[in-house]
Amino acid sequence: MDTEAVRSFVRAAELGQLRHAADELGVTQQAVSKRIAALERELDARLFTRTPRGVELTLDGQAFLPHARSIVTGADRAVTAIRPGSRALRIDVLGLRSAQAVVLHAYWRSRPETDLDVVTLRVEDPRAAASAVRAGEVDASFRSVTDPAALGQDVRMIHAFDSPLELLVGPKHPLASARRLTPARLRGHRIWVPGIAPLSEWADFYDQLVTAFGLRVDAAGPNFGNEVLLDILADSADVATLVGSRDRYLWPAGHDLRRIPIVNPTLAYPLSLLLPRADPHPGLRAVVEHLASLAPLPGTVWRPSWAMSPGPLLAAPTV
Repeated sequence: MDTEAVRSFVRAAELGQLRHAADELGVTQQAVSKRIAALERELDARLFTRTPRGVELTLDGQAFLPHARSIVTGADRAVTAIRPGSRALRIDVLGLRSAQAVVLHAYWRSRPETDLDVVTLRVEDPRAAASAVRAGEVDASFRSVTDPAALGQDVRMIHAFDSPLELLVGPKHPLASARRLTPARLRGHRIWVPGIAPLSEWADFYDQLVTAFGLRVDAAGPNFGNEVLLDILADSADVATLVGSRDRYLWPAGHDLRRIPIVNPTLAYPLSLLLPRADPHPGLRAVVEHLASLAPLPGTVWRPSWAMSPGPLLAAPTV
């Protein structure tokens, strides 16, 4: 089996677009398409379906993906066995526009000689990301396992940084003119966060946030992506959402969306890093040191119960 074809399949599955996979692999989109087509012929199975947004795994593709990752990992380990330290540091982030990716980009800009591979594991359950770290598929993952007992003995979790939340609204929303908001002012307003996945760390985060501040977080409906969400916010007089202050969102100028900081207390999403306990990649140390150098959030901060971050925690939120 052509390992480069398998690698192309894995990256296309994780990124959802052949073009992005081609960019990461340093080949043309046509080359990736031909590799995957040859792999499908060899397997006598269709692995992807085409959509207006890219590609999606078929049921056969979903079944093949974990085995394909193992093939790629095995090939990489075979090379590393004879050329130690040759593989780039591979770190999983939730998305290429997420706060984790933004922080990693800042790190790489300060050390452009770093051989860094930023990937996105398409898994919702952080325990699956921990398994990928355990198997050596990635060297580290920006995920939080809310039950530390589920990590096992060979993966550890450390605090990475806190991501303060902002309210994102369109110009018609009653809170659109505010410069800052307290959690109390969000009560009664519909905060729409579609696609909250069961067992995910963010599902537990929002559960605790709702309980602590009496907010109305609505996860109803399918998640059609950020573009659709931003279009809805631009036209709505009653829908808002929550975003991280470092997360990158792009929208047409005519949308006139506003990002409003939330303070007193700041609502912090705690980001953690999963990494192996034994034999971590040598490039991880500098990344961890960079994360430790990030400035802590000022003022009073609320975090969920499983947060590992030091600093002023609120046992009972004051709103």
